[in-house]
Amino acid sequence: MSSTTQQKIKEIEEEMARTQKNKATSAHLGMLKAKLAKLKRELIAPKGGGGGKPGEGFDAKKAGDCRVGLVGFPSVGKSTLMSKLTGTESLAAAYHFTTLTCIPGTFRYKGCKIQLLDLPGIIEGAKDGKGRGRQVIGVARTCNLILIVLDASQPMTHKLLIEKELEGFGMRLNKKKPDIRFTKRNKGGITYSTIGCKLTHLDKKTITAICKEYRCSNAEICFKCDATIDELIDVVEGNRVYVPCIYVLNMIDKITIEELDLLSQVPHYVPVSGGHEWNFDLLREKMWDYLDYIRM
Repeated sequence: MSSTTQQKIKEIEEEMARTQKNKATSAHLGMLKAKLAKLKRELIAPKGGGGGKPGEGFDAKKAGDCRVGLVGFPSVGKSTLMSKLTGTESLAAAYHFTTLTCIPGTFRYKGCKIQLLDLPGIIEGAKDGKGRGRQVIGVARTCNLILIVLDASQPMTHKLLIEKELEGFGMRLNKKKPDIRFTKRNKGGITYSTIGCKLTHLDKKTITAICKEYRCSNAEICFKCDATIDELIDVVEGNRVYVPCIYVLNMIDKITIEELDLLSQVPHYVPVSGGHEWNFDLLREKMWDYLDYIRM
């Protein structure tokens, strides 16, 4: 089932790559993207429930006022950060896959009890189930804040790869939920309206093609933002998680000042050295600022 689904995904992605992007092909691309989203959903939650729920097997009981997840490739220093921030021993060693389960710990900051989860290192293809990727990202979806931990001495392409894995599992990092109201109806066809905006990425034909791909022939859609095809699909899917994210550039003691200046251009980032505990005060303050979005 999984290999067949992955083959279908590959075929659609290849067709999308061949298709020129213009107004005439917009509806066709919208339909292909909707098909792709549905197939990726099957990979995340296979029909029949095989393999258990995402995160089942090593999820940790929620504790504290909020939950923060450490996500990254193996051997980027997540376990060291966990131990230094919370005092919880999370096995750290100089080889891949030291952490094989979810390690929880807590610390207090400004009167708030924050739960920190050290998640096993993910690998490329995690969203498709490789390396227990579904379970790892499934737990990450339950967090109020994600810390993507990167080795500052490694290529920044690692950042893009991790973003791709999380996005493929329905996580939207540092994005707000599109202001779209989607309401299914019993009759009336597909109708849409806009409030305070003009649609520049979508038209009637594209909107209808996307809805019909989801076997929805009657719906009322109200746009309060200039939505894209992907944003409309996200709303129709209804299972996306919008979560703030901080990029923790670890091991800055391995790079030069010039390299650090270049990395400072990365948005939402904090440079640290877990081994030397450099810049931990800034990291805690940044976490506090980003968690403020979900505080009541």
